Amino acid sequence: MKSGELTALEKTLGHSFQRRELIEQALTHSSQAREVQASGASGSSGGDNELLEFLGDAVLGLVATETLFQRFPGFHEGQLSKLRAHLVGQRHLLRVAEQLQIGSYMRLGRGEEKSGGRAKASLLVDALEAILAALYLDGGWQVARDFIVRTIVEPELANMNLETSALPVMDFKSALQEALQARGRAQPVYVLVKEEGPEHRKTFTVEARLPEPETGQFVGRAQGATKKRAEQEAARQMLEHLSTMPVPERIRAEKSAP
Repeated sequence: MKSGELTALEKTLGHSFQRRELIEQALTHSSQAREVQASGASGSSGGDNELLEFLGDAVLGLVATETLFQRFPGFHEGQLSKLRAHLVGQRHLLRVAEQLQIGSYMRLGRGEEKSGGRAKASLLVDALEAILAALYLDGGWQVARDFIVRTIVEPELANMNLETSALPVMDFKSALQEALQARGRAQPVYVLVKEEGPEHRKTFTVEARLPEPETGQFVGRAQGATKKRAEQEAARQMLEHLSTMPVPERIRAEKSAP
C-alpha cells in the first residue's frame, strides 16, 4: 500500500498504525496472497485477511452486545439478539464498508480484480471485519471499540430511532410467510443454486422462487456465508417485490369486513 493511501485510510479510521503490516494484511484477499506466494516475491507482507476477519467478527459481536446491553436495559433477550443480528449482519456492514470506501484499498488478485471484486459484498464485509481485528491488535480494545461504536453501531441505532419506533423486521422468511398467507398465496421455494469456496469458507447462492399468477415466476437471488443468511436476503427481496403488488380485492374485502 502506498504511503498516501495508508494516510488517507488512517484518517478515515481515526487511527495511525504502529504495525503497518496488520492493515495491509487486513486488506489482502486470498487471491492476491496466492499470487504473491506463487511468484516467490520477497519483501511483501505475507498472508491474507481470513484469520483477521475471524477475529474481527468476534470483536464486533462483543462490542455490539455490550453496547446494546448498556443502551437498552429494558429490552428482553430476544429483542437484543435481533438488534445484534442486524448490526453485525452483512447488509448493514456492506453499507458501512461502502461508506468507508474500503473497496478502493483492497489488494486483489488479477482474476478477482477483473470479476469486480472491489464491489463484491462478501469481500467488502470480510475486509471491514479484518480491519476491526487490525485496529484491535494494533491499538487495543478501546481503539477498536470506539471505532465500532462510532462507525457501525451508533449511527444505525440513531437511524432506527428505537425509543419511539418498533424493532425492524429481522426474520424476513417468517415475515414473508405471514405476508403470503395473508394474501392467500402459495409459499416460496428456496433453492440452493451455487456453492463455492473452500470447505471452511463457502459462499452460498440461494434463489427464492414465487409463482406469479399472471407473469409466471418472481425470483429473489442472494449470496451469503451460510444458507440461512442467503435465504433471509432472498426473502427480503421477495418481500419488497410483494409490497409493490396490489392486494387482491377479495383480501381487502375480508380485512374491511366487520
